Amino acid sequence: MSAIRPAPRVLAPYATDPAASRGRRFTEPRSATRTAFQRDRDRVIHAAAFRRLTHKTQVFITTDGDHYRSRLTHSLEVAQIARSIARVLQLDEDLAEALALAHDFGHTPFGHEGENVLAEKMAAHGGFDHNVQAYRIVTSLERRYAHYDGLNLTFEMLEGLIKHNGPPTPEVAAALNTDGAAADLDLDHQAGLEAQVAALSDDIAYDAHDVDDGLRSGILRIERLDEVELTRQIRAEVAAEAPGLDPSRLHHEIVRRLLTRMIEDVILETVRRMSAAGVAVTADVIAHPDPLVGFSPQMRKQESELHDFLAGALYSAPEVLAVRAEAGRALSELFDTFAADPSLLPDTWRREGDSEAQRLRRTCDYIAGMTDRFALSEHQRLIGNTPSLAMPR
Repeated sequence: MSAIRPAPRVLAPYATDPAASRGRRFTEPRSATRTAFQRDRDRVIHAAAFRRLTHKTQVFITTDGDHYRSRLTHSLEVAQIARSIARVLQLDEDLAEALALAHDFGHTPFGHEGENVLAEKMAAHGGFDHNVQAYRIVTSLERRYAHYDGLNLTFEMLEGLIKHNGPPTPEVAAALNTDGAAADLDLDHQAGLEAQVAALSDDIAYDAHDVDDGLRSGILRIERLDEVELTRQIRAEVAAEAPGLDPSRLHHEIVRRLLTRMIEDVILETVRRMSAAGVAVTADVIAHPDPLVGFSPQMRKQESELHDFLAGALYSAPEVLAVRAEAGRALSELFDTFAADPSLLPDTWRREGDSEAQRLRRTCDYIAGMTDRFALSEHQRLIGNTPSLAMPR
């Protein structure tokens, strides 16, 4: 019987090859059945942080309806898009998928409102950034293994998470290096193509599903999509091909075609950029001064217009802002309560001899990891007068 080994993959020479991985911070024997990046993906899926995404807000509070996206369903959609793009470009699909599944690990309860609250509370103690928090989760806060904290992911995976939006700013790089743990990572160059694909897949997913959720909620009316060139074109195509389509089918057909159009544009533009740059191998990708994965100029203009439209028509809708304000108030009060009396924290989140900065960081870590519903239940238990966060109808 021949030795067990992972099935071979056909990768382009510019892909990130798991067989050439730089390894992990803590050396482990190679898996007999999985590549290095397949192990990364599996560790992400089995992490507690992944399960908590089920009850963390994307746009609509997760208690507001069963069909709105949560951070988990968003991450699954990002992973599907990333894998589809990676397959066509002959990249490592497992790395692209793993990065997509983990990219939102660092998000707080109540979406960006929660992040704003924690950034304000921690402003004098290192701040709060969800990408840095994701890195801290996978390198120290997850505690599942006998010989190390974190998930011991590959260096390629860690760099892809850190560079989710490109090489980190000096402020973020400093936050990552507070304990010297990021000193062995390359923070100055572009991420590999798989990480770039995962990052743009995030943009594609939230553009499409925010249109979907906005229409489902009734905050967006389908006629308003004509205010945006991209969705106006798609709506006109659907009307020409299937006149008289019922509103529900029309809604879903627009979202489906929006996804397809953006995905196909990214693939064609990425091939064009790589050809123009003369990219031949992985090192060329990392050394290139700009991302190679991206929208064409026309699609970038259209996507920006769509994003600006959603910012005004959906994210800043009075009913959304009202719920966000109440969620922010609840999280702010919860932080202040734990900060004033650390004995309220669970035993595993307290350390004797902590400095003020360390104590507040632990408080921040504890709250950042909460789901929406656990944060609300803790607020009710400790403070009371907890908002329901139900969307006004």
